[in-house]
Amino acid sequence: MPILVSALAGVILMVITGCLKPGEIYGSVRWDVIFLLAGLIPLGIAMNKSGATQWLADTLVGLGGNLSGYWILLLFYIATSILTEVLSNNATVVLMLPVAVKVAVALSLNPFAFMYAVTFAASNSYMTPIGYQTNTMVYSPGGYKFFDFTRVGAPLSIILAIVTPLLIIWLYGL
Repeated sequence: MPILVSALAGVILMVITGCLKPGEIYGSVRWDVIFLLAGLIPLGIAMNKSGATQWLADTLVGLGGNLSGYWILLLFYIATSILTEVLSNNATVVLMLPVAVKVAVALSLNPFAFMYAVTFAASNSYMTPIGYQTNTMVYSPGGYKFFDFTRVGAPLSIILAIVTPLLIIWLYGL
């Protein structure tokens, strides 16, 4: 059974048995995340249709034209990782993916390598409780401080930033 169907069935059963009240369901929905995604997905589409994505890609090609493919891939990985710490990972992918693909094509590099780098980096949100919903959900109940995430997540993010582009190049080429 798909996870979505299982989760919905579980919630319905909890409401029917009285374990959960409908008001608690509404109160536990992260409306800020919903509205953030609702606003950023059209922003990504607008950037693409207005030419802003192409302009950004052209600018990055000009800046990174003298770098090797690994360094450009690493640059995208780091930029995406930093952006996903303040936005959601989904919104970050919507914003960064078209730019990464356009840069890869313009530099005659493998666009799939850049797509993988952006998607992996967007899931690399360990440094703040903001970037990923699970981090936000455990932040207050766990009694964590903001910099607890940074203290543990920064070393892990640095290791992943070095290793992941190398593995992407090794597995998929550049």
